[in-house]
Amino acid sequence: MKSICFYFQVHQPFRLRNYSFFDIGKNHNYYDDVQNRWLCRRIADKCYLPTNQLMLDLINKTQGKFKISYSISGTAIEQFQRYTPEVIDSFIRLRDTGNVEFLCETYTHSLSSLKSEKEFNCQVNIQKQLIKDVFNYEPKVFRNTELIYSDDIGSMVNKLGFIGMLAEGAKQVLGWRSPNYLYEHIDRNGLMLLLKNYQLSDDIAFRFSQHSWNEYPLTADKYVLWLNQLDNPECVNLFMDYETFGEHQWKETGIFDFLKALPDMVFANSDFDFKTPTLLIQSLKPKDTFSSKTPISWADAERDISAWLGNDLQKDAFNQIYELEQRVVSTKNDDLISIWRHLQTSDNFYYICTKWFSDGDVHKYFNHYDSPYDAYINYMNVLSDFRLTLDNFDKEKHN
Repeated sequence: MKSICFYFQVHQPFRLRNYSFFDIGKNHNYYDDVQNRWLCRRIADKCYLPTNQLMLDLINKTQGKFKISYSISGTAIEQFQRYTPEVIDSFIRLRDTGNVEFLCETYTHSLSSLKSEKEFNCQVNIQKQLIKDVFNYEPKVFRNTELIYSDDIGSMVNKLGFIGMLAEGAKQVLGWRSPNYLYEHIDRNGLMLLLKNYQLSDDIAFRFSQHSWNEYPLTADKYVLWLNQLDNPECVNLFMDYETFGEHQWKETGIFDFLKALPDMVFANSDFDFKTPTLLIQSLKPKDTFSSKTPISWADAERDISAWLGNDLQKDAFNQIYELEQRVVSTKNDDLISIWRHLQTSDNFYYICTKWFSDGDVHKYFNHYDSPYDAYINYMNVLSDFRLTLDNFDKEKHN
Protein backbone atom coordinates (compact mmCIF):
# COMPACT_ATOMS: atom_id res chain seq x y z
CA MET A 1 0.00 0.00 0.00
CA LYS A 2 1.20 3.49 -0.87
CA SER A 3 0.27 6.42 1.35
CA ILE A 4 -0.52 10.11 1.06
CA CYS A 5 0.44 12.24 4.05
CA PHE A 6 -1.48 15.52 4.20
CA TYR A 7 0.10 18.01 6.58
CA PHE A 8 -1.10 21.59 7.07
CA GLN A 9 0.67 24.50 8.75
CA VAL A 10 -1.65 26.83 10.68
CA HIS A 11 0.09 30.05 11.68
CA GLN A 12 -0.82 33.66 12.29
CA PRO A 13 1.75 36.13 13.63
CA PHE A 14 1.01 39.01 15.96
CA ARG A 15 1.58 41.84 13.49
CA LEU A 16 3.38 44.89 14.77
CA ARG A 17 1.63 48.23 14.52
CA ASN A 18 3.15 51.26 12.81
CA TYR A 19 5.63 52.11 15.55
CA SER A 20 7.48 55.35 14.91
CA PHE A 21 10.67 56.80 16.35
CA PHE A 22 8.55 59.19 18.40
CA ASP A 23 6.80 56.28 20.15
CA ILE A 24 10.06 55.03 21.65
CA GLY A 25 10.05 55.45 25.40
CA LYS A 26 6.42 56.58 25.41
CA ASN A 27 4.24 53.76 24.08
CA HIS A 28 4.89 50.12 24.92
CA ASN A 29 2.00 48.69 22.92
CA TYR A 30 3.70 47.07 19.94
CA TYR A 31 0.88 45.18 18.27
CA ASP A 32 -1.77 46.17 15.75
CA ASP A 33 -4.70 44.67 17.64
CA VAL A 34 -7.28 45.95 15.15
CA GLN A 35 -5.45 44.40 12.19
CA ASN A 36 -4.78 41.15 14.04
CA ARG A 37 -8.42 40.81 15.06
CA TRP A 38 -9.68 41.67 11.57
CA LEU A 39 -7.34 39.26 9.80
CA CYS A 40 -7.99 36.44 12.25
CA ARG A 41 -11.74 36.88 11.75
CA ARG A 42 -11.44 37.11 7.97
CA ILE A 43 -9.20 34.06 7.61
CA ALA A 44 -11.35 32.08 10.05
CA ASP A 45 -14.43 32.76 7.93
CA LYS A 46 -12.70 32.17 4.57
CA CYS A 47 -10.42 29.28 5.51
CA TYR A 48 -10.30 27.73 8.97
CA LEU A 49 -14.00 27.22 9.67
CA PRO A 50 -15.17 26.04 6.22
CA THR A 51 -12.07 23.92 5.63
CA ASN A 52 -12.28 22.28 9.06
CA GLN A 53 -15.92 21.45 8.38
CA LEU A 54 -15.02 19.99 4.99
CA MET A 55 -12.22 17.92 6.54
CA LEU A 56 -14.62 16.63 9.16
CA ASP A 57 -17.16 15.73 6.48
CA LEU A 58 -14.50 13.89 4.47
CA ILE A 59 -13.32 11.92 7.51
CA ASN A 60 -16.89 10.93 8.33
CA LYS A 61 -17.81 10.19 4.72
CA THR A 62 -14.81 7.88 4.29
CA GLN A 63 -15.40 6.25 7.70
CA GLY A 64 -12.04 7.42 8.94
CA LYS A 65 -9.96 6.38 5.93
CA PHE A 66 -9.12 10.02 5.21
CA LYS A 67 -6.44 11.20 7.65
CA ILE A 68 -4.72 14.57 8.06
CA SER A 69 -2.24 16.33 10.31
CA TYR A 70 -1.70 19.88 11.57
CA SER A 71 0.88 22.03 13.23
CA ILE A 72 -0.73 25.08 14.84
CA SER A 73 1.65 27.75 16.12
CA GLY A 74 1.28 29.13 19.61
CA THR A 75 0.68 32.62 18.23
CA ALA A 76 -2.19 31.28 16.12
CA ILE A 77 -3.74 29.49 19.10
CA GLU A 78 -3.45 32.68 21.18
CA GLN A 79 -5.35 34.65 18.54
CA PHE A 80 -7.99 31.95 18.10
CA GLN A 81 -8.59 31.96 21.85
CA ARG A 82 -8.82 35.74 21.87
CA TYR A 83 -10.72 36.47 18.65
CA THR A 84 -12.28 33.30 17.17
CA PRO A 85 -12.72 30.59 19.84
CA GLU A 86 -15.00 28.65 17.49
CA VAL A 87 -11.90 27.78 15.44
CA ILE A 88 -10.46 25.98 18.47
CA ASP A 89 -13.76 24.12 18.87
CA SER A 90 -13.67 23.03 15.23
CA PHE A 91 -10.15 21.62 15.63
CA ILE A 92 -11.28 19.76 18.74
CA ARG A 93 -14.10 18.16 16.74
CA LEU A 94 -11.50 17.02 14.21
CA ARG A 95 -9.34 15.61 17.01
CA ASP A 96 -12.32 13.67 18.33
CA THR A 97 -12.48 11.66 15.10
CA GLY A 98 -9.19 9.95 15.97
CA ASN A 99 -7.99 10.55 12.41
CA VAL A 100 -6.11 13.79 12.98
CA GLU A 101 -2.56 14.20 14.26
CA PHE A 102 -1.22 17.36 15.86
CA LEU A 103 2.49 18.07 15.44
CA CYS A 104 4.75 20.20 17.61
CA GLU A 105 6.76 23.28 16.63
CA THR A 106 8.29 26.34 18.28
CA TYR A 107 5.75 28.30 20.31
CA THR A 108 6.12 31.63 18.51
CA HIS A 109 7.04 30.15 15.12
CA SER A 110 10.58 31.36 15.73
CA LEU A 111 13.99 30.81 14.15
CA SER A 112 15.48 29.88 17.54
CA SER A 113 16.80 26.57 16.14
CA LEU A 114 19.34 28.63 14.16
CA LYS A 115 20.62 30.59 17.16
CA SER A 116 19.93 29.17 20.62
CA GLU A 117 19.39 25.54 21.53
CA LYS A 118 18.30 26.58 25.03
CA GLU A 119 15.60 28.93 23.73
CA PHE A 120 14.59 26.39 21.08
CA ASN A 121 14.09 23.73 23.74
CA CYS A 122 12.07 26.12 25.91
CA GLN A 123 9.75 27.10 23.07
CA VAL A 124 9.22 23.50 21.95
CA ASN A 125 8.36 22.40 25.47
CA ILE A 126 5.95 25.33 25.92
CA GLN A 127 4.27 24.47 22.62
CA LYS A 128 4.07 20.78 23.52
CA GLN A 129 2.32 21.65 26.78
CA LEU A 130 -0.02 24.07 24.96
CA ILE A 131 -1.13 21.35 22.53
CA LYS A 132 -1.78 19.06 25.48
CA ASP A 133 -3.73 21.73 27.36
CA VAL A 134 -5.86 22.91 24.42
CA PHE A 135 -6.33 19.70 22.43
CA ASN A 136 -5.54 16.99 25.01
CA TYR A 137 -2.96 15.64 22.58
CA GLU A 138 0.73 14.80 23.00
CA PRO A 139 2.70 15.38 19.78
CA LYS A 140 5.18 12.72 18.71
CA VAL A 141 6.40 14.35 15.48
CA PHE A 142 8.05 17.75 15.05
CA ARG A 143 7.77 20.36 12.33
CA ASN A 144 10.28 23.19 12.62
CA THR A 145 9.44 26.75 11.64
CA GLU A 146 9.45 27.13 7.84
CA LEU A 147 10.43 23.44 7.52
CA ILE A 148 13.98 24.49 8.46
CA TYR A 149 16.18 21.44 8.89
CA SER A 150 19.84 20.58 9.32
CA ASP A 151 21.69 17.66 10.88
CA ASP A 152 22.28 19.72 14.04
CA ILE A 153 18.62 20.71 14.31
CA GLY A 154 17.61 17.09 13.81
CA SER A 155 19.90 16.12 16.69
CA MET A 156 18.25 18.72 18.93
CA VAL A 157 14.80 17.42 18.00
CA ASN A 158 15.88 13.85 18.64
CA LYS A 159 17.10 14.78 22.14
CA LEU A 160 13.67 16.24 22.88
CA GLY A 161 12.15 12.78 22.38
CA PHE A 162 10.33 13.12 19.06
CA ILE A 163 10.16 10.04 16.83
CA GLY A 164 10.11 11.98 13.59
CA MET A 165 10.43 15.33 11.89
CA LEU A 166 9.23 16.93 8.67
CA ALA A 167 11.68 18.47 6.21
CA GLU A 168 11.84 19.81 2.67
CA GLY A 169 12.69 17.34 -0.07
CA ALA A 170 15.34 19.72 -1.36
CA LYS A 171 17.02 18.66 -4.59
CA GLN A 172 20.43 19.91 -3.48
CA VAL A 173 20.27 17.35 -0.66
CA LEU A 174 18.38 14.48 -2.25
CA GLY A 175 20.15 14.56 -5.60
CA TRP A 176 18.84 11.65 -7.66
CA ARG A 177 16.87 10.19 -4.75
CA SER A 178 13.10 10.54 -4.31
CA PRO A 179 11.29 12.37 -1.47
CA ASN A 180 8.63 9.66 -1.58
CA TYR A 181 10.22 7.42 1.05
CA LEU A 182 10.91 7.48 4.76
CA TYR A 183 14.44 8.62 5.68
CA GLU A 184 16.48 8.63 8.87
CA HIS A 185 18.81 11.17 10.48
CA ILE A 186 22.40 10.80 9.28
CA ASP A 187 23.49 9.60 12.75
CA ARG A 188 20.91 6.79 12.65
CA ASN A 189 19.73 7.98 16.04
CA GLY A 190 16.13 6.87 15.52
CA LEU A 191 14.78 10.21 14.28
CA MET A 192 12.76 9.51 11.13
CA LEU A 193 12.36 12.15 8.43
CA LEU A 194 9.37 12.73 6.17
CA LEU A 195 10.29 14.85 3.16
CA LYS A 196 7.92 17.18 1.35
CA ASN A 197 7.16 16.44 -2.29
CA TYR A 198 7.32 20.12 -3.19
CA GLN A 199 6.27 19.65 -6.81
CA LEU A 200 2.93 18.05 -5.98
CA SER A 201 2.45 20.21 -2.88
CA ASP A 202 3.05 23.45 -4.76
CA ASP A 203 0.74 22.36 -7.58
CA ILE A 204 -2.06 22.81 -5.04
CA ALA A 205 -0.67 25.56 -2.82
CA PHE A 206 0.74 27.95 -5.43
CA ARG A 207 -0.27 26.94 -8.94
CA PHE A 208 -3.89 25.84 -8.51
CA SER A 209 -5.42 29.10 -9.79
CA GLN A 210 -2.66 30.18 -12.19
CA HIS A 211 -4.32 30.48 -15.58
CA SER A 212 -0.87 30.71 -17.20
CA TRP A 213 0.09 27.29 -15.82
CA ASN A 214 0.14 24.73 -18.63
CA GLU A 215 -1.71 22.22 -16.41
CA TYR A 216 -4.54 24.62 -15.51
CA PRO A 217 -7.20 23.74 -14.47
CA LEU A 218 -6.13 21.18 -11.87
CA THR A 219 -8.80 18.54 -11.22
CA ALA A 220 -8.89 15.66 -8.77
CA ASP A 221 -8.73 13.01 -11.50
CA LYS A 222 -5.70 14.70 -13.12
CA TYR A 223 -3.98 14.90 -9.74
CA VAL A 224 -4.58 11.20 -9.03
CA LEU A 225 -3.19 10.41 -12.48
CA TRP A 226 0.02 12.21 -11.49
CA LEU A 227 0.16 10.23 -8.25
CA ASN A 228 -0.19 6.99 -10.20
CA GLN A 229 2.68 7.99 -12.49
CA LEU A 230 5.19 8.26 -9.63
CA ASP A 231 7.96 5.68 -9.64
CA ASN A 232 7.21 3.15 -6.90
CA PRO A 233 6.55 5.61 -4.04
CA GLU A 234 5.95 4.51 -0.46
CA CYS A 235 4.69 7.87 0.80
CA VAL A 236 3.82 11.12 -0.91
CA ASN A 237 4.09 13.96 1.59
CA LEU A 238 1.90 16.91 0.70
CA PHE A 239 2.83 19.76 3.03
CA MET A 240 1.27 23.22 2.68
CA ASP A 241 -0.12 26.22 4.52
CA TYR A 242 -3.70 25.62 5.60
CA GLU A 243 -4.57 29.09 4.31
CA THR A 244 -4.20 27.58 0.84
CA PHE A 245 -7.88 26.69 1.16
CA GLY A 246 -10.06 29.77 0.90
CA GLU A 247 -7.44 32.45 1.55
CA HIS A 248 -4.51 32.04 -0.87
CA GLN A 249 -6.75 30.10 -3.24
CA TRP A 250 -10.20 31.67 -2.94
CA LYS A 251 -13.35 29.61 -2.87
CA GLU A 252 -14.16 30.89 -6.37
CA THR A 253 -11.09 29.10 -7.78
CA GLY A 254 -12.74 25.74 -7.07
CA ILE A 255 -10.19 24.74 -4.40
CA PHE A 256 -12.87 23.39 -2.05
CA ASP A 257 -14.46 21.36 -4.86
CA PHE A 258 -11.04 19.91 -5.64
CA LEU A 259 -10.43 18.96 -2.02
CA LYS A 260 -13.91 17.50 -1.65
CA ALA A 261 -13.46 15.26 -4.68
CA LEU A 262 -9.89 14.14 -4.00
CA PRO A 263 -10.30 11.34 -1.39
CA ASP A 264 -12.99 9.48 -3.35
CA MET A 265 -10.90 9.81 -6.51
CA VAL A 266 -7.84 8.45 -4.67
CA PHE A 267 -9.72 5.45 -3.27
CA ALA A 268 -11.48 4.67 -6.55
CA ASN A 269 -8.56 5.07 -8.95
CA SER A 270 -5.31 4.35 -7.10
CA ASP A 271 -3.59 2.09 -4.57
CA PHE A 272 -2.97 4.99 -2.19
CA ASP A 273 -4.37 5.38 1.29
CA PHE A 274 -4.00 8.30 3.72
CA LYS A 275 -1.76 8.22 6.79
CA THR A 276 -0.61 10.69 9.41
CA PRO A 277 3.14 11.17 10.04
CA THR A 278 3.18 8.89 13.08
CA LEU A 279 1.34 6.14 11.23
CA LEU A 280 3.81 6.40 8.35
CA ILE A 281 6.79 6.18 10.68
CA GLN A 282 5.27 3.14 12.38
CA SER A 283 4.51 1.37 9.12
CA LEU A 284 7.62 2.07 7.01
CA LYS A 285 11.31 1.32 7.23
CA PRO A 286 13.77 4.10 6.32
CA LYS A 287 15.04 3.91 2.75
CA ASP A 288 18.27 5.74 3.52
CA THR A 289 19.76 8.45 5.70
CA PHE A 290 19.19 12.14 4.97
CA SER A 291 21.84 14.73 5.70
CA SER A 292 22.13 18.48 5.34
CA LYS A 293 25.03 20.26 7.01
CA THR A 294 23.53 23.66 6.21
CA PRO A 295 19.91 24.62 6.97
CA ILE A 296 17.30 24.02 4.28
CA SER A 297 13.69 25.26 4.19
CA TRP A 298 10.58 25.31 2.01
CA ALA A 299 11.20 28.75 0.55
CA ASP A 300 12.05 29.84 -2.97
CA ALA A 301 13.94 27.97 -5.64
CA GLU A 302 16.99 27.84 -3.35
CA ARG A 303 15.22 26.00 -0.50
CA ASP A 304 17.53 27.74 1.97
CA ILE A 305 17.07 30.28 4.79
CA SER A 306 17.79 33.38 2.71
CA ALA A 307 14.13 34.46 2.78
CA TRP A 308 14.62 35.24 6.48
CA LEU A 309 18.36 35.82 6.84
CA GLY A 310 19.51 36.67 3.33
CA ASN A 311 20.43 40.33 3.72
CA ASP A 312 22.29 42.49 6.24
CA LEU A 313 19.13 44.10 7.60
CA GLN A 314 17.58 40.72 8.41
CA LYS A 315 20.79 39.47 10.01
CA ASP A 316 21.11 42.63 12.09
CA ALA A 317 17.53 42.40 13.40
CA PHE A 318 17.93 38.68 14.03
CA ASN A 319 21.21 39.04 15.92
CA GLN A 320 19.95 41.94 18.01
CA ILE A 321 16.85 40.15 19.28
CA TYR A 322 18.88 37.10 20.32
CA GLU A 323 21.60 39.20 21.94
CA LEU A 324 18.97 40.02 24.55
CA GLU A 325 18.35 36.39 25.50
CA GLN A 326 20.35 36.15 28.71
CA ARG A 327 19.26 39.59 29.86
CA VAL A 328 15.56 38.91 29.24
CA VAL A 329 15.48 35.42 30.73
CA SER A 330 17.34 36.60 33.84
CA THR A 331 14.50 39.04 34.62
CA LYS A 332 12.21 36.06 35.29
CA ASN A 333 9.41 38.42 34.28
CA ASP A 334 6.77 36.52 32.30
CA ASP A 335 5.54 39.62 30.46
CA LEU A 336 9.00 40.64 29.26
CA ILE A 337 9.89 37.09 28.24
CA SER A 338 6.61 36.79 26.35
CA ILE A 339 7.22 40.03 24.42
CA TRP A 340 10.76 38.92 23.58
CA ARG A 341 9.53 35.56 22.32
CA HIS A 342 6.81 37.11 20.18
CA LEU A 343 9.38 39.41 18.59
CA GLN A 344 11.23 36.26 17.48
CA THR A 345 8.38 35.22 15.14
CA SER A 346 9.87 34.43 11.73
CA ASP A 347 7.41 36.69 9.90
CA ASN A 348 9.19 39.75 11.32
CA PHE A 349 12.33 38.79 9.37
CA TYR A 350 10.39 37.62 6.32
CA TYR A 351 8.93 41.10 5.93
CA ILE A 352 12.49 42.47 5.60
CA CYS A 353 13.27 40.16 2.67
CA THR A 354 14.61 41.92 -0.44
CA LYS A 355 14.42 38.83 -2.68
CA TRP A 356 11.79 39.63 -5.27
CA PHE A 357 13.20 37.45 -8.00
CA SER A 358 12.19 33.78 -7.92
CA ASP A 359 9.09 33.61 -5.72
CA GLY A 360 8.46 37.32 -5.37
CA ASP A 361 4.68 37.11 -5.33
CA VAL A 362 4.83 34.80 -2.33
CA HIS A 363 6.87 37.30 -0.35
CA LYS A 364 4.63 40.21 -1.35
CA TYR A 365 1.46 38.37 -0.35
CA PHE A 366 2.57 38.05 3.25
CA ASN A 367 4.13 41.50 3.55
CA HIS A 368 1.92 44.33 4.84
CA TYR A 369 4.74 46.90 4.79
CA ASP A 370 5.37 49.23 1.87
CA SER A 371 8.97 48.06 1.65
CA PRO A 372 11.45 45.76 3.45
CA TYR A 373 13.21 48.87 4.72
CA ASP A 374 10.01 50.10 6.38
CA ALA A 375 9.66 46.70 8.02
CA TYR A 376 13.22 46.86 9.33
CA ILE A 377 12.86 50.39 10.71
CA ASN A 378 9.56 49.52 12.37
CA TYR A 379 11.01 46.39 13.97
CA MET A 380 14.11 48.21 15.20
CA ASN A 381 11.99 51.00 16.70
CA VAL A 382 10.08 48.40 18.68
CA LEU A 383 13.32 46.74 19.72
CA SER A 384 14.72 50.10 20.88
CA ASP A 385 11.72 50.66 23.12
CA PHE A 386 11.94 47.12 24.44
CA ARG A 387 15.56 47.75 25.44
CA LEU A 388 14.47 50.87 27.33
CA THR A 389 11.83 48.77 29.10
CA LEU A 390 14.55 46.33 30.13
CA ASP A 391 16.71 49.23 31.34
CA ASN A 392 13.87 50.54 33.49
CA PHE A 393 13.17 47.07 34.85
CA ASP A 394 16.82 46.71 35.89
CA LYS A 395 16.81 50.15 37.56
CA GLU A 396 13.67 49.38 39.54
CA LYS A 397 15.07 46.00 40.55
CA HIS A 398 18.22 47.60 41.98
CA ASN A 399 16.40 50.41 43.81
